[in-house]
Parts: sequence; C-alpha cells; structure tokens
Amino acid sequence: MNKQIYNLLLADDDDDDCIFFREALDELSLPVVLTTVHDGVELMEYLETTGDNLPDILFLDLNMPRKNGHECLTEIKDIEVLKQLPVIIFSTSLDTKNVDLLYDMGATYYISKPGDFSKLKKVISDAFVKASENNFKQPDRAQFVLQP
Repeated sequence: MNKQIYNLLLADDDDDDCIFFREALDELSLPVVLTTVHDGVELMEYLETTGDNLPDILFLDLNMPRKNGHECLTEIKDIEVLKQLPVIIFSTSLDTKNVDLLYDMGATYYISKPGDFSKLKKVISDAFVKASENNFKQPDRAQFVLQP
C-alpha cells in the first residue's frame, strides 16, 4: 500500500486521549488525515457507510460505551469487506491474556497508551511505520505489542 496520504480512524471515547492523539500526529508531520469516532456503535456505523473509502488503519480503544473494542473487532473480522482492515488496539491495559486474545482475534498491533506525550508520539510513529513496512499485516506474536 503505497499512498501519498493515509486515512486513519481513531475510535476512542476519551476526549483528552483524542486530542493528544491528534496533537501527536500534527507534531509528527505524518502524511495522514485523522477521523475520530467516540464509541463502538458510531465506529461500526461509520465503517458501514464509508463504502470503498475505508480507513487505512483503525486505532481502536477497548473500553468504549455502547459497544466495546472487543465487540467491534469481532464484527470487523466477521464482515467480508472489513476483515482486511488493519486494526491497532490502543488501550490503557496491558493484560497478557487479553493481548493474546486480541492477537488471536486478528488485531494488527497492540499499543498500551502511554501517559507521556513524547512516548505517545513515538509509539504512534512506530505503529505507523511498522504497519506500513509490514504491508499492514499482523506480525509474529513477539512483535505484536508496541511500546515506547
């Protein structure tokens, strides 16, 4: 996937996290356009209405109202036109059992949200670079979790 500008979608109900994510992207000067949705129902409605204009990468928070990230990932992987969508889990927890489950469910990468802005920039940059270098495919389990 060699594009001029990548379309990123962030699904996160925390307004502050969304603002920090956007500010990190702005400071990184990555060739991206960011769209944000604030819960799982809004995410699935967005994906169902975008047609052929799907995002290049979805950053998915796990703890969202109305429909959580696990439910969304399950639905995404069950819908034929969405199952190839690269999904990077973007969550505050780093529970090993949960990480293993998300890997088995088909998530592309897992990021534990850092509290520090410089670490956030680094991990977003790393995720974008690694995903694009890996042609947006899931890596081996040992490279699944990205940490700043």
